[in-house]
Amino acid sequence: MERRKQFTIWLYRKLLGLWPPYLGTGISIDKVSMDYRHVEVSMKLRWYNQNYVGTHFGGSIFAMTDPFHMLILMKNLGKDYIVWDKAAHIEFKRPGRGTLLAAFDFSEEEIQAIRQQVDVNGKFTFDKSVDVVNPEGEIIATVVKTLYVRKKKRS
Repeated sequence: MERRKQFTIWLYRKLLGLWPPYLGTGISIDKVSMDYRHVEVSMKLRWYNQNYVGTHFGGSIFAMTDPFHMLILMKNLGKDYIVWDKAAHIEFKRPGRGTLLAAFDFSEEEIQAIRQQVDVNGKFTFDKSVDVVNPEGEIIATVVKTLYVRKKKRS
C-alpha cells in the first residue's frame, strides 16, 4: 500500500508540473507529503520567466503560489466540501533572483478547525499566507489568499 501511495504522490506532482502555466514558467513541484498537507515548489530564474530588469516576473511569482492552499484543503476535507480561492494579494519585498521557493502547509488542527467552522456556520472564509523566499531564506514576496469553504448541497 505504501508503494502505491508513493506512486500516487509522484503522479500528482508530475501532472501538476505539466499544467501549462507551470510548464511555461518553469515552476517545479518539488515535494508533496503523503497526507497532502505539505507542498514545496520552486522556480529557477530563466530567460522566459524574467522581467525587463532581469529579475523574476511578478506574475510568475504569483503563479507559483496560486492553487496550493486550495488543493491541500480539497484533498484533506474530501468530496463533501467545496473550496474556492476568493481573493489574493501579493506584496513584493525585494527583487527575486536565482531560485525562489515556497512551502504550503495545513496542520491537522487547522483542517479540523475549518471543518468545525463550516459545520457550525455553513461556510467559512479565511486568509492564509505564504512567503516566497530565496535559498538564503530572505522573503521575496508574501502572498495572502482568501479561501472560501462550504459543504456541498445534497441533491
